This record gives sequence, structure tokens and C-alpha cells, in this order.
Amino acid sequence: MINTSVTLRELVVGDCPAVHAFASLPEACRYQAWGPNTAEQTRDFAQGAVAARSQSPRTRFVYAACLDGELVGIGELKVRSLTHRQGEISYLVHPRVWGRGVGTAIGAELLDRGFTLTGLHRIYATCDPRNVASARVLGRLGMTHEGRHRHTTRIRDGWRDSEVFSILDQEWTHRPGPEGP
Repeated sequence: MINTSVTLRELVVGDCPAVHAFASLPEACRYQAWGPNTAEQTRDFAQGAVAARSQSPRTRFVYAACLDGELVGIGELKVRSLTHRQGEISYLVHPRVWGRGVGTAIGAELLDRGFTLTGLHRIYATCDPRNVASARVLGRLGMTHEGRHRHTTRIRDGWRDSEVFSILDQEWTHRPGPEGP
């Protein structure tokens, strides 16, 4: 289910305390190569996101995800190839709102912006095979599971494989509604 009360807006440096509230939690970044963040690392992330807005062409879009006005997650769209119109999405959600459709809402908005505003042809996402909830989100978004890349990232508990999902622009015309696909 997509939570329609989730809105995205550009991340600003002033969002650091809210982002740090979940980026500093071990459970939130368990499957990531980064984190748990220090306050300085979160600030560096936000400053980098803001600085990316002035790049031309712009290839990084970082958003604050707000649920009923409260920042509860972040979403990022990276243009990986302008020539081949390829992009990647990622998201992070505060654990206290897990299971409420926030990740799916972030993903849907990132895909929509990637295809309609950025003109991408293919958008992909990866997740740790142990992160079953994230894989479900990607499936709900209509993304196709392409396979597993072995030992792509070294994280705290060793090498991590990555499940790869993608969706093409013509497939996104069938985007999920509020009840999901």
C-alpha cells in the first residue's frame, strides 16, 4: 500500500537533526555500507545533497520524506548515465514508521520524478538479500527482479550481495495506485 500522506521536498541542511534521528540507529542502516552515522557524517551528507543542486547537469536529487509534516525518511535519485538515461533510487525510513507504506511512497515518487521530470529510460535499485522488506517495496513498485550481484559491498558483518531490481519508463505507465499493484 502506498501511503498518500507522504510528501517529498528537497533536503536542506536544517534537516540534519531529523535525519540523524534515524541515520544514527543501527537497525536503520543495518544493510548499508555506511552508518550508524555520527552527527558530523549526517551533516556532511546533507551538505553534499544541497551542493549537488548547483551541479550542471544535475545528477543527484535528495529529498526529505515527510509523513503528516514530520520528516521520517529520505529518498535519493541518482542519474548514473545521461547518455543511456539510467538512474538509481534509494531510500531510508525511520524504524518507528516501518510497515506504514512510507518506503513505497518514497520509491513511487522517486520513480515518477525520474521518468517524468528527468526523462530516464531505466531506473534500478539494489538491496541486501536479507532485507526482505525492502525487496517487497521494490516489487510493489512494479520493479523487476533482475538477479543477484555477489559481494558488491563490504559492510560491518562482511561482504554483502546485492539484489538488483529495475523498471523501464514504458512499464511505469502502469504505476501502482493507493492500494498497490
